[in-house]
Amino acid sequence: MKIVFTGGGTGGHIFPIIAICRELRRIYPKKDLKIVYLGPKDEFGKILLSQEGVKVKTTMAGKIRRYWSFGSFFLNLIDIFFKIPFGFFQAFLYLFVSGPDLIFSKGGYGSIPTVSAGWFLGIPIFLHESDLSPGLSNQFLSKFTTEIFVSFPRTEYFSQNKMILVGNPIRREILEGSKEKAKELFKLSNEKPIILILGGSQGAQRINDVILVILPEILKEFELIHQAGSKNFKQVRKEAEVIAPDELKKYHHLWPFLKEEELKQAYAVSDLIVGRAGAGTIFEIAALSKPSILIPLPEAAQNHQLKNAYAFSQNGATMVIEEVNFTPGFFLERIKYLFSHPSEMEKMQNSAREFSRRRAAKIIASYLLEYLRF
Repeated sequence: MKIVFTGGGTGGHIFPIIAICRELRRIYPKKDLKIVYLGPKDEFGKILLSQEGVKVKTTMAGKIRRYWSFGSFFLNLIDIFFKIPFGFFQAFLYLFVSGPDLIFSKGGYGSIPTVSAGWFLGIPIFLHESDLSPGLSNQFLSKFTTEIFVSFPRTEYFSQNKMILVGNPIRREILEGSKEKAKELFKLSNEKPIILILGGSQGAQRINDVILVILPEILKEFELIHQAGSKNFKQVRKEAEVIAPDELKKYHHLWPFLKEEELKQAYAVSDLIVGRAGAGTIFEIAALSKPSILIPLPEAAQNHQLKNAYAFSQNGATMVIEEVNFTPGFFLERIKYLFSHPSEMEKMQNSAREFSRRRAAKIIASYLLEYLRF
């Protein structure tokens, strides 16, 4: 029994795949279940997947740039006439030789070679769409799929006959953090409310910039666990060292990236979560039933983060601050407002709990295994 996973290679694609792989092995622990990831080269994803016992194979992948410049025009030509066809050939060859029973795609341009080659070979294809508004890649790939698992009730574009509403798969383990372990891990003072600042797997420079501006003020009342992103970490640390008053530095816990063990403890101990509006972040916050402030990434394709955020906020599950309004003063005022209105925080918790779909990974894993059995 062999399942091939594919995706675009970002944390937003890799973590849901890991969640599904874990559930597959919980439900079907026999050794004859083989799991392979076939997608574009990505060292971060390769490390994470290899730790899960997933065999990683790479294909070339190309994408279409939708902005005009001479540079993008020539890059598009290279991708269309070389990278995408060559990636298709690589995927076709691997799938033809290995003969998987099905393909599961998390979408993104990196999955196009594998899905199109799989369709050509007659392999059943299942797709998961994380966002309310699918990207162009998933719109294209949806034509080749058997079923499409979706995260949001009003997901756009796809045929209703193919859609199955499950939510976004999250790792079960991420919900198993401990406040006591968190206090020890992060050396927390236990004197102030704790705010967790996230910026996705790559960090978020705009969020870092705003935090640095208000750092002396925010640390007077709150303790921060701050994931700055590996790229930004050294610069943020350098600036924070200068900006934060010496007596308040112990309340700022700066990390480049929170691995699973660290993230689950940070989630457990936090009183408020601040982050971007990727589906992974939203569904983890919902499963944890935590109050949150979301700052959607304005450059996201199809403006999907903004749509995700407002779908989540519809019943009061989160507070959305669009980046155009994300100024230091306004952000700090909103944080203070929430902590001075416990009823608002409680409403967020209850609404997030109602929105959550904790069993998405298990439902998908069970569905795939049932399909293979019949």
